Amino acid sequence: MANKESYLGEFENIVLLAVLRLGKNAYGMKIRQEIETRVKRNVSIGALYATLERLEKKGYVQSKTGEPTPQRGGRAKRFFKVSASGINALQDTKNNLESMWQGIDLSPTD
Repeated sequence: MANKESYLGEFENIVLLAVLRLGKNAYGMKIRQEIETRVKRNVSIGALYATLERLEKKGYVQSKTGEPTPQRGGRAKRFFKVSASGINALQDTKNNLESMWQGIDLSPTD
């Protein structure tokens, strides 16, 4: 059972799932593109990094800095990986949503 600290908001769920999908290629701009492509939602890079930092503080993602590259003006990419507790939080959220959807009929009642 998830507690308040382990609760994932909608955007946190989306970010964690994007990081999982991208695997070893999960860094800021790629995560942003993945979300925009799949969810059709514009994401500011600031909101994305704020969420990634919050997820890292919760222990749901880990980050590491790659090598600086000339293409990025000598700056390094920061890569993200979902941790085991992040996987557990995603599973809890999925289970909770599936439970809430049981018996729901969205057919028009008119």
